[in-house]
Amino acid sequence: MDESFFQTMKLTFELAGVTTLILLCVGIPLGYYLSQTKSKFKPSLEAIVSMPLVLPPSVLGFYLLLAFSPKNSFGAWLDESFDLRLVFSFEGLVLASIIFSLPFMVHPIQSGFSALSKSLQEASYILGKSKLQTIFWVLLPNMKPSLLTGMVITFAHTVGEFGVVLMIGGNIAGETKVASIAIYDEVEALNYGLANQYALTLFIISFAILLFVYAINKSMVRSEFK
Repeated sequence: MDESFFQTMKLTFELAGVTTLILLCVGIPLGYYLSQTKSKFKPSLEAIVSMPLVLPPSVLGFYLLLAFSPKNSFGAWLDESFDLRLVFSFEGLVLASIIFSLPFMVHPIQSGFSALSKSLQEASYILGKSKLQTIFWVLLPNMKPSLLTGMVITFAHTVGEFGVVLMIGGNIAGETKVASIAIYDEVEALNYGLANQYALTLFIISFAILLFVYAINKSMVRSEFK
């Protein structure tokens, strides 16, 4: 395994880690809102959150590429106002990954909030806790499996992204070339040995991640019934 292999894997996990942390901060308030609101706009918001599940990655990547391009008004505004260029950059990959992996974080958290007993929240309010204190000190500690599931699936999903990262990031070694792109490149070059190294590494890590989350969730369920 050469230096470029480790560089690519490091970039892949950096992207997945940053995306997961940001989406955790976004997913908790958004998941809570969707689990509590009775607004007539809730179906529309849920549809927007869930769009990446049904939309082909290349379609999402194409429109993000158009939006972020310096040739368009939004991309030009980012460039001129903040000197921020999202196309073919790590920052662009992060933003695209946040949008593409959003439902994988929000849905488990929303389900976790919905599954909690209303009496738990009401008891917290009776004891004088604010809404924010109730969320972080009462509700979240009681939905650890949902939080863990959202984080792990988001991380694993981001690691395996291809279409969106290819459209936004291209193939710049050390900056936007993640493992999924590297596999595609090596297969095109008929370098099946190195492609297998990337693919096998992702396969083992993805399996280990899923095994970990299922084992932890099982142990948490058992502890709750003891």
